[in-house]
Amino acid sequence: MGNNKLIGIVLLVVGLILLYFGWQSSQSVGDQVVETFTGRFTDSTMWFLIVGAAAAVAGIFMAVLKK
Repeated sequence: MGNNKLIGIVLLVVGLILLYFGWQSSQSVGDQVVETFTGRFTDSTMWFLIVGAAAAVAGIFMAVLKK
């Protein structure tokens, strides 16, 4: 297994973990109240979701698609 593939798998796992934490954070009572009044999630929740999605996509690209 090459280094790029290993780094890709690690990025994918880290991205999925961050997405999970972002989803959990978005389901909290505090975040639901903020979303009700402002129409959007808190900044920390958005960062979890954005960075998690970017890491997961980069991980998939490195582990599966890049040769």
